[in-house]
Amino acid sequence: MRAIFSILGLLVVIAIIGLLAKKQLGAVSELSTKPQNGPQVSVPTNTPGATAQQQSQQIQQQIKQSVEASMQQVRPVPDEK
Repeated sequence: MRAIFSILGLLVVIAIIGLLAKKQLGAVSELSTKPQNGPQVSVPTNTPGATAQQQSQQIQQQIKQSVEASMQQVRPVPDEK
């Protein structure tokens, strides 16, 4: 009798986990199919003839600006179903 309740409890837990996983995967696939607006990450451009230190600083500045711009975007909040 105890084994039957253990197996039934395990099946209930697996069913709940399956439903939660399905819900999460549906939300992730829904977000990935929506087109993103705003600035996209681009490869930094270098100035020809610049020293390695200048190029490094320029790349760091461009990446910093790109990250700051992406942090300013409003993130869409998925609706609860």
